[in-house]
Amino acid sequence: DAEAIASLEKTLNALAAEAQAELTRQGIADEQIEVLRRAHLRYEGTDTPHLIDVGSPAQMQQRFEDAHRQRYGFIMPEKALIIEAAAVEAIGMMTETEEEELKRVGGQDATALAEVSSYMAGEEHATPVYDRDQFATGTTIEGPAVIREQTATTIVEPGWRAELTPKGHLVLTRVVELRREFAIGTECDPVMLEVFNNLFMSIAEQMGLTLENTAFSVNIKERLDFSCAIFDPDGMLVANAPHIPIHLGSMSESIRTVLRENTGKMKPGDVFVVNAPYNGGTHLPDVTVITPIFDNAAEEILFFVASRGHHADIGGITPGSMPPDSTIVEEEGILFDNFLLVDGGEFLEDKLRKHLANHPYPARNPDHNVADLKAQIAAGEKGVQEVRMMIDQFGLDVVHAYMRHVQDNAEEQVRRVIDVMQDGEFTYPTDEGAKITVKITFNKEARSATVDFTGTSAQRPSNYNAPSAVARSAVLYVFRCLIDDNIPLNEGCLKPIDIIIPEGCMLAPKYPAAVVAGNVETSQAVTDTLFGALGILAASQGTMNNVTFGNEHHQYYETVCGGSGAGPNFDGTSAVHTHMTNTRLTDPEILEWRYPVLLESFGIRRGSGGAGRNQGGAGTLRRIRFLEDMEVIILSNHRIVPPYGMAGGASGECGRNWVERTDGSTEEMTAMDKREVRAGDVFVLQTPTGGGYGPATERVESLPEAAE
Repeated sequence: DAEAIASLEKTLNALAAEAQAELTRQGIADEQIEVLRRAHLRYEGTDTPHLIDVGSPAQMQQRFEDAHRQRYGFIMPEKALIIEAAAVEAIGMMTETEEEELKRVGGQDATALAEVSSYMAGEEHATPVYDRDQFATGTTIEGPAVIREQTATTIVEPGWRAELTPKGHLVLTRVVELRREFAIGTECDPVMLEVFNNLFMSIAEQMGLTLENTAFSVNIKERLDFSCAIFDPDGMLVANAPHIPIHLGSMSESIRTVLRENTGKMKPGDVFVVNAPYNGGTHLPDVTVITPIFDNAAEEILFFVASRGHHADIGGITPGSMPPDSTIVEEEGILFDNFLLVDGGEFLEDKLRKHLANHPYPARNPDHNVADLKAQIAAGEKGVQEVRMMIDQFGLDVVHAYMRHVQDNAEEQVRRVIDVMQDGEFTYPTDEGAKITVKITFNKEARSATVDFTGTSAQRPSNYNAPSAVARSAVLYVFRCLIDDNIPLNEGCLKPIDIIIPEGCMLAPKYPAAVVAGNVETSQAVTDTLFGALGILAASQGTMNNVTFGNEHHQYYETVCGGSGAGPNFDGTSAVHTHMTNTRLTDPEILEWRYPVLLESFGIRRGSGGAGRNQGGAGTLRRIRFLEDMEVIILSNHRIVPPYGMAGGASGECGRNWVERTDGSTEEMTAMDKREVRAGDVFVLQTPTGGGYGPATERVESLPEAAE
């Protein structure tokens, strides 16, 4: 308003007078002083200001909206603008100085000191070497040439000319037009395929860095429980950053849901949200934000970019939205099913907040959800910008051609794996009483595979049901692991594979089945079952050890590392997140700063891995003391059934969870359990270990090297 602008002008004038007086005291004339006036503007209710040049109110609003849209991909016109701070910079400009001209005058030719052989422009050249100190004004040298001086060496390539100006500047000019023998075409070139493999992955990695830097929650910012990827116009995965495998294999289903439900209605600047398990989601805390990328005419979708982040709370019957006893999906939180979050560049915050609140079990901290969703939108905007830069550099036809080549290359890599694999089948029980059964058959003539989950337990009354996208992710991940080449995980890996999931089984549940543990726990069981059928790897800890704790003020979620399985020529790894997860643990300092807890200890249980010719990785022991009354929840597996060994190796150890009360009593917890804890109580988590590979009698311990 007028009063705010008048106050800003008064403040800026006072600052400008103070800064200008300081420069005047330093002897700088008034006409050499330039004063820059800026304001720190932010939307009401947000934390991050933008530095904007001061002008009229309309100019400042436009400059702020341009900066906000550039950084985050949206604006919020319904929000008031807050002037957080004012800044003035006074600059004393230097007086112009005239450069002296060289005194050396003479001819335009110079004498070469020597001649050397060099390789430039694709061929060898006899190349003269010159001394710049011998040049006179106007001396010109035609490339190829080498010009030496005391502090530098200048290479003049063929087709270029170097000239010494009267003021001693060496100016290089192209004098022969550059002729390209070929342009980057749409046919697959091995070198360009590698370039685009890395280029697509790099864009996804830059999206991830933007999300990490702009997110609010510990879960996304510190634990890195998120994934970013690029998809083709049909919603098929093209490339990903090396984030969370369970996210990446299932995100395509979310893209296709948005594409199907919004055909002909999407426009530039739209952003959608999906977490519904029966329409491309996995479980409700994993929220996917999807941005379409249009052509310049705003008519055709060229790509999609998306990020999936695990929100620390999305509602439900327990803090952290990971209840151990949910029986229907509504008890696990808020569903986003093709939800329009940004409409043509306008962030629909009121609509979002109403959706988070309008539920029998609403989100406990919607401010955190809003902040993280804004960060995911910003990550999508970064992806849009980078994709457009790639298209501008190479052309749309080339980019789309290599999009297909990247997928075709992944398909061929999987077919090469199929050429050498043998049929197998495996059944793996879970602590919850279910079983995962898979049979894998390879058709060597067709170079294809069939992965059949027939025999898997029917839909569960518990929340260990996993949407079919989860099983699909596990298959994609396992076959990608078999490829001994650094290619991006993408849809091409699944083209040679037929996946059979019987209707009504726990890997294809029907609404409203509860699914929160299916994404985190059943996915790990499916992965180990697949490796068991292939006979190439002992079981890992086989769980993410999902720990959530919280109350109405604090909600926290983490997954805890354990041991990985051994293989035919390697030991398992200790204290590592395995297979379908790839997150970090929150730094103890951050954990204790943000939450009323004390991390008493966290260490490796040395020697706890399954015995074998190659030993399984060891698990960990973690102790958390609570400083406030809270509820602690565990969702896990392998508290009853141990991780299997392979080829004669021993099984790994099971995990344990318990609570130590302040009165000295101990309460054991099951694999899926919850407890009310009081200030001073300690939650203890002992994670499972990896299975061994091969008979332990064949193990040869490495001996220390002899002292010299």
